[in-house]
Amino acid sequence: MDTDSIHSGYSHHSNRSRGSNKQSERSSRDRHKPHSRDSSSRSDKNVTISATSVQPQQPDQSSAPTDAQDDNWGETTTAVTGTSDHSLSQEDLAGFGKDTEGPVEKLNCIRFLPLALTLLLGLLVLVTPLSFLILPQLMWPERLQTCGTACEGLFLSLAFKLLILLLAGWALFMRPTRASLPGIAVFRALLGLLTLLLLLSYWLFFGVRILDSQDDNYQGIVQFAVSLVDALLFIHYLAVVLLEIRHLQPCFSLCVVRSTDGETHHYNMGQLSIQRAALVTLEHYYKDFTVHNPALLTAAKSRAAKHLAGLKVYNVDGAGSDAATAQSRAKMAAAARQRDTSHNELYYEEAEHDRRVRKRKARLVVAVEEAFTHVRRLQDEEKKKPPGDEMDPREAAQAIFPSMARALQKYLRTTRQQHCHSMDSIQAHLAFCITNNMTPKAFLESYLTAGPTLQYGRESSQTRHWTLVSEASVTSPLRNGSEFQLKSSDFSLVVTSKTIPHLKLSEEYVHPKSHKFVLQLQSETSV
Repeated sequence: MDTDSIHSGYSHHSNRSRGSNKQSERSSRDRHKPHSRDSSSRSDKNVTISATSVQPQQPDQSSAPTDAQDDNWGETTTAVTGTSDHSLSQEDLAGFGKDTEGPVEKLNCIRFLPLALTLLLGLLVLVTPLSFLILPQLMWPERLQTCGTACEGLFLSLAFKLLILLLAGWALFMRPTRASLPGIAVFRALLGLLTLLLLLSYWLFFGVRILDSQDDNYQGIVQFAVSLVDALLFIHYLAVVLLEIRHLQPCFSLCVVRSTDGETHHYNMGQLSIQRAALVTLEHYYKDFTVHNPALLTAAKSRAAKHLAGLKVYNVDGAGSDAATAQSRAKMAAAARQRDTSHNELYYEEAEHDRRVRKRKARLVVAVEEAFTHVRRLQDEEKKKPPGDEMDPREAAQAIFPSMARALQKYLRTTRQQHCHSMDSIQAHLAFCITNNMTPKAFLESYLTAGPTLQYGRESSQTRHWTLVSEASVTSPLRNGSEFQLKSSDFSLVVTSKTIPHLKLSEEYVHPKSHKFVLQLQSETSV
């Protein structure tokens, strides 16, 4: 019997009978509550790729989240909207979705180190040509030749080239860092080293040939600074080719498999290193893979535990040294005998679960449609009121939420999605739908269909930790057959790369008249 679907909260019942019925429902739910609740409330918290191994965070058994929603159903303090007989107390609404809250990891300041080094190098690049022009003016101004028309033209060219270099460097290198990689970025390090080598060479030449001799040809000094800016522009062009263009052509097909449920996706990538391929894989994972729900994976474990819990072993020969071994062997033999009938139990369990999901879904759809009907009625009434007395969409969402909260809560529990949605997020989504005049089906789509992982993020600025496991060096390029893993606290992504085959296209000429035919009709007919 579906005990948690019993509802006795109709308005014609007394408070005493309502409390007794709710108490019986709570006791029956507590007896049938699964023991894997802690594992269902976990979610992948951690986008930093780390080369060191990270131990998975085990749930604290002593601080298991309690169901605050089951404690005070139908108390005297209720919020009734008039569209449904279902009502909730304010304490129940306050406890709705509390099990989704988790520890917030502090941002690591090391992630801003590459940006700081890029700023320092950019400042050095900007200051060096200007120093070449200013130092002679400060050290031996009386010996310098006058700057003619050609020299002033070089000044104008230098100014515009520096401006273009500044804007191009800002567009390419001053973007926010998406992740902290375990190894160095080879091409970025090579470009930085090449830039430092170029600046050092120019400074040595400037110190030996201009500062020591106090050259009086100022036009030649300006030409020397312009040549440095030209070389820096060519290095920026090289950076665009290596960092942005080289990997655009697809060369490898990556197969990404989630280890827990086997969900698989395929992506085409260019010539990237293993750590860069891992970063691109994670970016695709958060938008393509459905949210990981560990509560859906505990059915087999609960069935096995229930089989073993129902077995009793009696030792008729008395306690001995091999009593524990004999008991374990007896349990294994009994479990092997029950294996032949386990498929029937699995079939009926899945059928019962599907029936409960359909029933919860039907109740939820009806409750949401009634709530939206009430909203439309309120909107018609608000048009007749003065402009200052209109209801805000957030207030309207808070007013109609209690009428659908219980049906939504039961559906989320049946489908084991209660850890993915909090009360605040549901009310915000409801207010969004009311503001944009959406239908009840549009509101329910977020809860009836599992969305991508990024949709359920608690905080966009929160650091999510992954561990990159690879036999090859993470800075080595992808090759045919390369394998690596991306581990989180609950699951891992297994990635395998294969080279895209070379495609050879041949042309076959079809004559324009080869597909034409002539239909000849005989005038004579058979008699």
